[in-house]
Amino acid sequence: MEINKGMGKLWYLIYFAVLVWSVIHPKDYPTWVLEVFPALLGFVLLVWTRKRFPFTPLAYMLILVHCIVLMVGGHYTYAEVPLFDYLGELFDWKRNHYDKLGHLVQGFVPAIIAREILLRLQIVAGGGWLFFIIVCICLAISAFYEMLEWWVALYSEEAADAFLGTQGYIWDTQSDMAWAMLGAVIALLLLKRIHDRQIFRLTGMSFDGA
Repeated sequence: MEINKGMGKLWYLIYFAVLVWSVIHPKDYPTWVLEVFPALLGFVLLVWTRKRFPFTPLAYMLILVHCIVLMVGGHYTYAEVPLFDYLGELFDWKRNHYDKLGHLVQGFVPAIIAREILLRLQIVAGGGWLFFIIVCICLAISAFYEMLEWWVALYSEEAADAFLGTQGYIWDTQSDMAWAMLGAVIALLLLKRIHDRQIFRLTGMSFDGA
């Protein structure tokens, strides 16, 4: 990864430490596999592309955060993360909202990854179209994940309840996609400048108006 060696080692250390913790006595292993598989696949893709298309430190950091969110959800299931049970009691929530954090991150992190790929490969020049296309990409990812949850539910009722994490909320699918869209918008609004600076340091490319 194109970050300094010390930071790269720390990235690997945190990733594997959380992964090992996550796989030790999870709520159930089928759900763990379903929840953590994207983090495992993401790691393989990062290793495979690290020489040909190294990402910015910001992108790598966000990917690590996303992996941790997935691993925690895989260990406890999204409906039973203890911290959010405590917050639910504190704020009188009717359900555990860790899944909403997961879907917020599901939009926030892919937005920066998509932005970096679209800009650096010069697929989109920038401006409003870049913003619109990235949000659409993140919504497409969210929609695919919702379909994946549906397919799992059809295939296995036993694993479906823990994987879906609807907790009786009939608008869960729509809510999940809304949180992903919100995450994408927040990431693009908050991180544009730091992302542009890091892309410039990494590649020498600048994007006025992007």
